Amino acid sequence: MKKEAVRARIEEIGIIPAVRVSSAERARYAAEAVYRAGIPIAEITMTVPGALEVIPALLESLPEMVVGAGTVLDLETAERSVNAGAKFLTSTGFIHEVVEFARRKGILVIPGALTPSEIIQAWKAGADFVKIFPCAPLGGDHYIRALKAPFPQIPFVAAGGVNQQTALNYILAGASALGVGGELIPTEALERKQEQRIHELARRFLARVKEARSRLAAH
Repeated sequence: MKKEAVRARIEEIGIIPAVRVSSAERARYAAEAVYRAGIPIAEITMTVPGALEVIPALLESLPEMVVGAGTVLDLETAERSVNAGAKFLTSTGFIHEVVEFARRKGILVIPGALTPSEIIQAWKAGADFVKIFPCAPLGGDHYIRALKAPFPQIPFVAAGGVNQQTALNYILAGASALGVGGELIPTEALERKQEQRIHELARRFLARVKEARSRLAAH
């Protein structure tokens, strides 16, 4: 899947599930559950044991899924992730060589940033989206709205503390997509294999995004 198709999928769905779990088996289960719930995107964070084996396994079982690597903090991890089949790379901060590598390879990249200076750096380096992380502690959707005014051309992914209650407001504030972890994939639901619970949460998040976008379109 080419970079443009990955970008289009992220923009269309508006949710990037961050799979940050304690085992490779749970990571696969979580990603497969969100896929079946209607979110064909998963960011497998490099904190998952055996993360680089999870990516190709998911691509084999779900070829339509957009599987990316998260918490990519150095060039070597970026290279290994892309070799494993990752279709996008994300990080919690701005790492110049990771963005540069992704740009060279034609891989979609979403570096993290918090301040206006970091956002400018990330965008100038060639970011496809900029992940504003962590959002919630800094004023949540109000912070996104404040950043969107000077940076209308930069697509933001709001991440860090996004939940069902705040999802709608983040999109209304100008976020292109939401990075969601435990609020979509609760540890308890994974432990108890409660796939229906994950489906219900996914349905709610998708509904919030859809509602916010239709409100924006009506203006």
